[in-house]
Amino acid sequence: MKYILAFVFYFFLHSLIAQISDFNHIDFNKADNIVKLNEGKDLDNLPLLTFQLTHKLSTDIEKFRAIYTWVCLNIRGDAFQHNLVSRKREKFKNDSLGYIAWNNEFKKSAFKKLLKYKKTMCTGYAYLINEMCFIANIQCKIIDGYARSFETNIEALESFNHSWNAVKLNNKWYLCDATWSSGYMINGSLFVKDYNDGYFLTDPILFAKNHYPLQRKWFLNDSIIERKFTPEPIVYGETFRHKIIPISPKNLNTVITKNHEICFKFKSLSTINNKDISLVRVVGKKHRTFKIYDLKNEDGDISFKHKFEQKGFYDVHLKIKKDIVASYSFEIKKSKILN
Repeated sequence: MKYILAFVFYFFLHSLIAQISDFNHIDFNKADNIVKLNEGKDLDNLPLLTFQLTHKLSTDIEKFRAIYTWVCLNIRGDAFQHNLVSRKREKFKNDSLGYIAWNNEFKKSAFKKLLKYKKTMCTGYAYLINEMCFIANIQCKIIDGYARSFETNIEALESFNHSWNAVKLNNKWYLCDATWSSGYMINGSLFVKDYNDGYFLTDPILFAKNHYPLQRKWFLNDSIIERKFTPEPIVYGETFRHKIIPISPKNLNTVITKNHEICFKFKSLSTINNKDISLVRVVGKKHRTFKIYDLKNEDGDISFKHKFEQKGFYDVHLKIKKDIVASYSFEIKKSKILN
């Protein structure tokens, strides 16, 4: 009897890990085509726009797909707001109540600008997704927290700097980030439209690689909820495009001795050929490849090994095809001399 209960508990836990693969049976072409037909529409009548995007779709997942994709493709990132909020976060970094008070006032003008010019930053993206879901009778939440990148929150969670959404579909909660799906900023001044579908209903373990909610329950995974923050390898938008979950080394910074064998492991949620996997070091504009061996690919559980033969400091990057998907830092010391 206890084995049956254990199996049921195991199945229950795993059935709660919500991600896009739950909807492999859904064809999103109809929803995506409706988005194209409504390209460039204004936000002055949000109920009408939401109706136009969803009324021909029969399931909540298709409706949410249309809402999410339309927002990502039709709302631009606002560099001015991005920089202003960044300065205010720095000013109020030791005064959270002061920042909240300022931000509550700022939101009013930010939302007016969003509705008029279709330009915003993360809070606006999350707000718009939430409002349109409410109109479409889809349960949605705005999640506030920390975003981690090669620029911020690298060694510690110091800057409360991001918002995203959780959406409930078929009685399960899913995570998505319309801001990072829509594109990216160059030098904090130029927004580049570049739709990234990898942030749509993302696996919670992958999502947690650079999203840390203030309310830990929104990790949506018990093993992550209980875990303390440690600086893990840096991941990128391309990590989400390729659906890569770095596993080992676990830490961003690693100290080892010369000729110590390092095992790199990651999980791929999509199909990857072994020839597309490499380990590189960036020198100027060139990528110099490290020798890897014992490469294994067992149904997406991928591992390989490398030895650093020279002491020094190395910034090392995992590449899939032409894209860097994870970055690590190694300090290689001389081998210990035993007496």
